[in-house]
Amino acid sequence: MLPGKIAFLLILATFLSVIGALIVANRYRAAMQRLMKTGQKSVSTATGGSAAPGLPAAADLPPVAVSLDDNRRAERRLIAAFLALTLLMALTRTLQMQIMADGPITWKTVLTLTAAYAWAVVPVIAVIYRWRRRRLVGTLLLWFVAAVALLTWRVNENVSFAQVLFWMSLDIGLPLVIVTALCLGGATRAVGPWLAPVFIVLCWASQAGVDLLSELVDRQSPVLYWLIGWLPATGAIALFALAPWLVAWWPAKALGRWLAAAYARRQISELLYLFTAVWVIALTGPALGAIADEGWGALLVFLPLLWIPLGAWAMEAVTGKRSTGRPPTLLVLRVFRQDANVQDLFDRVIDRWRSTGNTVLIAGTDLVDRTIDPDDIFTFIDGRLAERFIRSPADVPRRLAEFELRPDVEGRYRVNECYCHDTTWQDALAELVRASDVVLMDLRNFIAQNAGCLHELRVLATTPGLARVVVLINEQTRLPEAQAAIAEATATAPSGRFVWLEQRGERPPGTEQVLAPLFVGPGGR
Repeated sequence: MLPGKIAFLLILATFLSVIGALIVANRYRAAMQRLMKTGQKSVSTATGGSAAPGLPAAADLPPVAVSLDDNRRAERRLIAAFLALTLLMALTRTLQMQIMADGPITWKTVLTLTAAYAWAVVPVIAVIYRWRRRRLVGTLLLWFVAAVALLTWRVNENVSFAQVLFWMSLDIGLPLVIVTALCLGGATRAVGPWLAPVFIVLCWASQAGVDLLSELVDRQSPVLYWLIGWLPATGAIALFALAPWLVAWWPAKALGRWLAAAYARRQISELLYLFTAVWVIALTGPALGAIADEGWGALLVFLPLLWIPLGAWAMEAVTGKRSTGRPPTLLVLRVFRQDANVQDLFDRVIDRWRSTGNTVLIAGTDLVDRTIDPDDIFTFIDGRLAERFIRSPADVPRRLAEFELRPDVEGRYRVNECYCHDTTWQDALAELVRASDVVLMDLRNFIAQNAGCLHELRVLATTPGLARVVVLINEQTRLPEAQAAIAEATATAPSGRFVWLEQRGERPPGTEQVLAPLFVGPGGR
């Protein structure tokens, strides 16, 4: 019964992780909205400003020159690295299967099974390119169908389609369903994988409680008769299933905090964590199938995971060779309450930029699903989200000094945010602009009543050191008011600092159309 129990616990933990992710994301947004609107009155220093310790002004230390071609190559290297690691792990799993089966090893079988097991790279590619739900589900489903068809045709002509379908459903069908559920939506993709270990611990505690109840029933324990005296049978089962959470919550929460701390220390990256989680899930199905014959030897199924730390070491070695000098820093500004626009912009443009440079912004509820990380998640669960907020100008240098500006092992740079109250965002803006090289400002649907955007335009026009400000506009943008806000600084702002990209109709500007003017070398400053 052990394989069935483990499979059930894995499915239940996935379901709870998805529900928990939605709840955490919604409550996180509500808490952010509340905290953004509260705060002590402070004296703004937005127009003065000294450079924040730990994050020098852009003009003090020019960035390395990065081109659009460099960005394309970095993205291709990222995909190639994960694809190569996937094929290596899939090949190891295939050879392992063939050896355990004690049958003839043919290249036809090895290559076919390796291609079938390589599906684990799809969720990682989906995160890198921010695929929509339909595309992710369709790709995984198509991969499963193709794998079944290929195995039926190529591996053994004597094996029926029904037999291959049954085997593949047990071997990779369950992992595919679990991975799809965890990666399906924005909130579940960002939060769910980090909550999954917590809920696995809690579900295992529930199973231990139910097993204890079963043992008491078998022994006809007096404790059980006493419980039945004041609880119905369903109540007793619920008690033994849920009461262990009171004990298991603390180690489960400690595990979550450990993951958050490891992420904050750059011991774990978003992509490698997801990649590892997908492979653990992918190998759990075959391991469960091997328990009956192999017992504890079924754990050998997880041997391909040993390639991941070696792959991470290789990625970091390549990243270290490329990381010479200071990478360019992009500041992202936008009209708030335009969630769909800015989320699309983040998915297509900002995630591409992360391959070659840092990104900084003022946190908002519009990008929670894109920027929340495990440190944010468990800080919120601990009830300490308010500690992240800048309460006064004196807090700005401290917060900027905490920014992580080095790339993760796979070469992508993180998004750093300033959490601000209504009374402190201008102070944070002034220092973020000073520390940035280029700015991407989304002014689509801007109106004159967006006073915060007018203030941002004035700061962008007067702050020295900025190489380029790319401004997105559309037919609804009140362009005269926006240009009037920077008109007073046209005499001092370098020529060509502002680049206006207009969206015509409903289709936004292309990804590289927006990216191209952001790649400005030191000579363009």
